[in-house]
Amino acid sequence: MAVCKVCLAWATQLNTIDKGMDKMRHRLLTILLLLMVLVPVAQAVEQIRVAGSTSVLPIVAEAAKHYRQLHPGLSLTVSGGGSGVGVASIDQGLVEIGMVSRELTTSEKIRLQGKVKQMAVARDAVAVAVSKVVYEGGVRRLSLAQIAAIYRGEIKNWNQVGGPDGRILVIDKESSRGTRHVFAKMVLGSETARAPGATIVTGSNNEEQAAIANSGRAIGMLSHAWLNDAVRAVAVGEADKAVLPTFENVTNGSYPIQRQLNLLVSETSGEAGHLFVDFLLSDQGQRLVQQVGYLPVR
Repeated sequence: MAVCKVCLAWATQLNTIDKGMDKMRHRLLTILLLLMVLVPVAQAVEQIRVAGSTSVLPIVAEAAKHYRQLHPGLSLTVSGGGSGVGVASIDQGLVEIGMVSRELTTSEKIRLQGKVKQMAVARDAVAVAVSKVVYEGGVRRLSLAQIAAIYRGEIKNWNQVGGPDGRILVIDKESSRGTRHVFAKMVLGSETARAPGATIVTGSNNEEQAAIANSGRAIGMLSHAWLNDAVRAVAVGEADKAVLPTFENVTNGSYPIQRQLNLLVSETSGEAGHLFVDFLLSDQGQRLVQQVGYLPVR
């Protein structure tokens, strides 16, 4: 009998505990239901990631500032790295939009076929830029042959082309850079041509601009938008046929080293990426292109 009373006592206690747990479960369920009603479910944030050419970068960065104001819920990030980075990033699915300031190579076209849509958003001149001291010392014009000879190391002193007596500091760009591709193809005959006369290799336009500005004897290749008082463009061509990299000369085709600035839009980027490109091609977007120093395509 004693054992039965103990068993009964344990059974009563367990029943009490179960009832308590049921009440706790009920309360927890009620709280969860209230939270589901009162707290909105987090929605996936739309994102546009853009990377690539530092020549295209000022356009996209400026447009992004305005576009974020129109679309406050959008995550829009922009980074440089060069045209090669733009192509590789979109090929690997790391970005929705790649920035490219040159023509795609044959192998790139094959890899990206069916993956991207290419859109031109601006036009640009690749300037043959020299230090202010060199410009004011008399070098206002260079022929394509002279520029090529400088980059090949055949002309080494500015006095050989009508400038001051001083060794030329030749600045090249990294091989993956779109500006380098366009310049080398026109000046040296191939986008992959070596430049044995170069002593410095830079990356971004910003780096090259600083290198030229900080020297009194440099020559380099720069997007038109990066010229300033310390970094001057020389006219390119023979004698009276030499032309400066102005918008007018780009438009009429007389300036020889020019290009389109392109965006590669992933076909899987969704509506967000295509709408951003539409904004860049709108009247407002094309005004921003002019504002940062490039020529609109529309």
